[in-house]
Amino acid sequence: MTSSRTPDADVHPMFLDRWSPRAIGPGPLTDAQLAALFEAMRWAPSCFNEQPWLVVYATDPGSPDHQRLTGVLVEANQIWAGRAALLMILFARRRFSHNNSPNRHAGFDCGAAWMSLALEARALGLYAHAMAGFDPARACTDLGVPESDFEAMAAIAVGPPGDPADLPEKLRAREAPSPRKPAASFLHRGRYTG
Repeated sequence: MTSSRTPDADVHPMFLDRWSPRAIGPGPLTDAQLAALFEAMRWAPSCFNEQPWLVVYATDPGSPDHQRLTGVLVEANQIWAGRAALLMILFARRRFSHNNSPNRHAGFDCGAAWMSLALEARALGLYAHAMAGFDPARACTDLGVPESDFEAMAAIAVGPPGDPADLPEKLRAREAPSPRKPAASFLHRGRYTG
């Protein structure tokens, strides 16, 4: 991987500005900020305009709803994400609503919704951090989402910039934007060549 976040080609600065810190503050977020974040998700593209995402969220760290969502995270993520102004679980609907057939694109579409939220967060001066470290089955059970109909895709913490000094030492050391592989590492013109 390259060691900097300098792009290899001209790209809009919003892509370089977006990263996923763990030092995320408790907020609070305004109603207008919450509405903008969720509106950005609403406008994400999806197959058949299905918009297969479902979001269960909580604000107000320490509230029963926020604690319930924090409880489905792995312990390492509870330490920092439990303080986030907004905590959510993003679910993908398993079947198309128009014909009930399996929607193999739902995860891809939820990824578009996540990226829309993440970019809107930065536009608002906030940060968003998506996590794989949570218990998907418990997310369904504890949050009342039928696992037969939805797959838990990601946990997401959103909030204003926090203080890295509030993180445990081992997390503080990782509190910097990640480098990226060069585009040549994933591009193959015409045919994959291995």
